[in-house]
Amino acid sequence: KSEMVTMQTNRATVVAKNAEIRRMKAWLMDEVPKLQKLAMKKVKGISSEELAVRNDMVLALPERIQAIRDGTTTAANQIGGWAASASHKKMNFDSDGNFGSGCLLSYAQDQGLDIISEGLDTLKDLAHDMNKELDRQVPLVDEIDTKVDGATADLKNTNVRLKETVTK
Repeated sequence: KSEMVTMQTNRATVVAKNAEIRRMKAWLMDEVPKLQKLAMKKVKGISSEELAVRNDMVLALPERIQAIRDGTTTAANQIGGWAASASHKKMNFDSDGNFGSGCLLSYAQDQGLDIISEGLDTLKDLAHDMNKELDRQVPLVDEIDTKVDGATADLKNTNVRLKETVTK
């Protein structure tokens, strides 16, 4: 996904995919301690050298996870510094090679997208609640409709009888 982001030209897509990558990286980092415990367990048929190699691989895993590009400065610096990608040609670097206002813009966009996401979740919950309420009220409206139809029929009957009485 990180490599696919570099090919994107739509900034909104880049921001969304980078946020997704960061979430996945956070989830992976949360899973590393579990993996470390599993790596230490002896398994039947595995040599001590293989166990040590497996443990070394798990210990190197957090660094490899953090090295995945996700639109933040730390990931890019760990990979070997800043390199201009095709999708971020307008990003500014100062004379020290530090990232300019584009990073702040990206962070602000991430924050804005998070706020929009929370708002959409709230709207979804409201729509769900409204749907429940409508489902609850449909039988009541049907009952009222039936009673109104009956009252309308009675009124028409009464009007016919009244007209006959007036003409007599």
